Amino acid sequence: MMRRFLLAAAFLGAAAPMHAAAQAATDGSSTIAIRAGALFDGTGESLRRDVTILVRDGRIIDVGPNVAVPANAERIDLSGWTVMPGFIDLHTHLTGGPSDFEMPPGAFLYTEYPEASVLKGVVNARTTLLAGFTTVRDVGAPATSALALRDAIARGLLPGPRMITAIGLGTTGSHCDPTTGIRPGHVNVDAWRDRVYDGPAAAASAVRAAVRDGADVIKVCATAGVLSITDEIGPAQMTFEELESVVSTAKMLNRRVAAHAHGIEGIRNAVRAGITTIDHGSVLDEEILREMKERGTWLVPTMMAFEGAISMAKSGMLPPGPTQKALAIEPLVKESHRRAIRLGVPIAFGTDAGVFEHGRNAREFQLMVEAGMTPAAALLAATRNAAEALGMPDQLGAVKPGYHADIVAVRGNPLEDITLLQDVGFVMKGGVVYKQDGTPIT
Repeated sequence: MMRRFLLAAAFLGAAAPMHAAAQAATDGSSTIAIRAGALFDGTGESLRRDVTILVRDGRIIDVGPNVAVPANAERIDLSGWTVMPGFIDLHTHLTGGPSDFEMPPGAFLYTEYPEASVLKGVVNARTTLLAGFTTVRDVGAPATSALALRDAIARGLLPGPRMITAIGLGTTGSHCDPTTGIRPGHVNVDAWRDRVYDGPAAAASAVRAAVRDGADVIKVCATAGVLSITDEIGPAQMTFEELESVVSTAKMLNRRVAAHAHGIEGIRNAVRAGITTIDHGSVLDEEILREMKERGTWLVPTMMAFEGAISMAKSGMLPPGPTQKALAIEPLVKESHRRAIRLGVPIAFGTDAGVFEHGRNAREFQLMVEAGMTPAAALLAATRNAAEALGMPDQLGAVKPGYHADIVAVRGNPLEDITLLQDVGFVMKGGVVYKQDGTPIT
């Protein structure tokens, strides 16, 4: 035991310089004044001009054209930039990447050490933060790897976005069952045992176990996945009663529920059970879209996920089943998302980063605009809307007093050219600057 204590102390000592640097920037010893040439503050669709943002203790304390700046404040000149709230991605997999889907199917589950996914996450978290994404909802990872990554970032041991972390739950043989399509005995199911259930009572128990294990959010697989190995994309994989049990138990425990859902029957079940977000939403008819709008159910389109899956399918990276599903779903999903935008369904930003390379998340803005959203609406999807979907509208998604000092900036006007968001040059998270003038600081 003493040996383990000394090893832990040595590790924390090695990590201390980074943690101390982050603490020094947020301990109240200094105030930061950011001069913004233009500000998209996350509350509306227009730009404010020549605004000063005052930051202290990791929070925004004042915003306006005539802010009194203390004489000893650190000044950051972004007068030639457009400043925005840090972006929020509601659908990421930081501990994985595209290679996880290569043949043989699911090989990483039984060829890699469990700790490998955490190490991937360390790299991907930094890359994601430097791309301007200061908060992510991570919705699926091997065992407890994303929970460990979340906690390490929160403690200041390594750079990365603020993580709102889900544990995924599913029925036997579903997209959320890690043994689906893999020969029995090849995956150690012990770490996943509480996450696979059948029936409403077992579903409620699975939610309780997930919260016990540290889940901030509950994810369910209402349908199969495009990239799952053997199951069909269309049928529902959870009954309405199972979904209703998940939602009611999660609500009792103050957790929200995200539904991975492609086929229309699974989407209907999830929406009517009271799910917070429908992630992917490949097949959406007008009836369910109007119901989502009426209920305030968020659609998280993950347009980049489909782009990534289709690219892998056409390049021969995927097994036959996922290849066929990806190519068949392409025209359906594009029309579903266009229809949702036209009808005014609530839309929040999410990408499914991990299906494609991390750090490219901002291309989703371009795809959303191509599907019919205005640039301002796409930006609000990744700021105000995403914060509301998380249940954190008074903490994230806006440049306002009292909010986390999560601030990014680009040169030029993204309301005129949305692709500018793919080259973020300034990143601050919680009052700590991680990128300035296009150069990473840590």
